[in-house]
Amino acid sequence: MSNDPVLHLLGLAKKAGRLELGEEPVGAACRARHAKLLLLAADAAPNTRRRAAHFGEAGNVLWLELPFTKAELGAVLGRTSCAMLALTDAGFGAAIAEKLALRSPEQYGPAAQQLRTRADRVLLRQREQRRHEKNLRQGKAKPWAPPPSPPKEDSSPPRRSKTVKSGPAGRRLTGKLRKP
Repeated sequence: MSNDPVLHLLGLAKKAGRLELGEEPVGAACRARHAKLLLLAADAAPNTRRRAAHFGEAGNVLWLELPFTKAELGAVLGRTSCAMLALTDAGFGAAIAEKLALRSPEQYGPAAQQLRTRADRVLLRQREQRRHEKNLRQGKAKPWAPPPSPPKEDSSPPRRSKTVKSGPAGRRLTGKLRKP
């Protein structure tokens, strides 16, 4: 396996289950708006490029051409070849675009910035969701909720309670309190 950081990240994304491989799964992920970044091999056929552009438009997904061949991508992902793939995690997409931008800033730089902004928004929403779930578990009230009302004073006479007395041989006796 290559020591290339982009290929390494693709392998990690596959292990994490955040990668769709092949035309049909990629198309389904794009139509369902699960795809965050669509990647295409450098030697992909013109028809495959056209379909990738169509999937990108349909799912509002950014698509990039990788500097790797179908055989190189396939070797990393456990296939003979792979022309098209989609990342379904914004963080992985941003990380791969940033690694590509280090190689060719003019080609991948704007895409890397756009994907980093999206990934930061996703991360912020996830943090807010976790905070909300924690508050629900701990029973914290909403800050705008009115405070609980104080208990009402009861104006009825005090009730008599039973007391427990200890009798001979440890027997327990109960009786009512008498008023003095």
